[in-house]
Amino acid sequence: MAAVVRAIIVGLAVSVTASIVRDTRATSEGGVCNVTSNVMLNACQTQARADYRVALARCINLGDAVAVRTCRSRAGADLRDALQTCDEQDQARDTVCEKLGPTAYDPRINPANFVARVDNPFFPLTPGTTFVYEGQTAEGFNHSEFAVTHNTKVILGVTCVEVHDTVTLDGVLAEDTLDWFAQDMAGNVWYFGENTGELIDGRFVTLDGTFTAGVNGAKPGIIMEAHPRVGDFYRQEFDLGNAEDLAEVVSTNDAVKVPVRPTAFTGCLKTVETTPLETSLLEFKYYAAGVGNVLTVDANTGERLELVQIK
Repeated sequence: MAAVVRAIIVGLAVSVTASIVRDTRATSEGGVCNVTSNVMLNACQTQARADYRVALARCINLGDAVAVRTCRSRAGADLRDALQTCDEQDQARDTVCEKLGPTAYDPRINPANFVARVDNPFFPLTPGTTFVYEGQTAEGFNHSEFAVTHNTKVILGVTCVEVHDTVTLDGVLAEDTLDWFAQDMAGNVWYFGENTGELIDGRFVTLDGTFTAGVNGAKPGIIMEAHPRVGDFYRQEFDLGNAEDLAEVVSTNDAVKVPVRPTAFTGCLKTVETTPLETSLLEFKYYAAGVGNVLTVDANTGERLELVQIK
């Protein structure tokens, strides 16, 4: 048995070493994006198989033979689903690499290149302003408030505006988030992080999505370009396995009618937002000059979250 274990360990060491050599060679050739995608696929598959083994360990302790078989079958199905999700995420990341190129995502942040205000026409953040959105969803009636506070937070040496973002479903708080944004001298609005939590029955159940640029490899992304053009594709956030939102500009001349005013907004910017972490997610977001986000549409369900009030 000891000889078998040693052989397995040696085999793993050889495999890992070969993988490192391949990844180093690919990285030196400028393939950082694809190497990252491959490593994340391996990590996802490893986690899926580890979860499967833990599930099997629980199954064999059930005692009853029928229950054990049922449990093992369910664990196998969960493993197949998890591995499929890994493949879908890998394909999504590969698509991102095709669009953004093979080099590493490594934005250079110089605090001297940032300004104190956020006044991008499509994403203005005036402290004391609250944007209210509402819409019926499958989870319930969604009431969201995007409140620009007078608070700031320094991240990577940059003073960011803090926004308090809350979501209630049928009157019950479901999400509570602090977002941090800053604008560079060119007019791009950067997203430096968020502290987000989802709640069920008033209790936080997950902090997934929380990230701060500069912590554990997380990096800021652009939430709004200074001069959006159709075809622009960019990262909004970058924290592998946790926060990987992306956006693409698909129109700069849409008309949008929402309850906040009787006439339609014209000349609106339309983006498509996706993430490799949830490949089924596809959202259209519409921004009106001088206002900001006025409408979000779930492309799969057609559900709308409309701007109903600015206060």
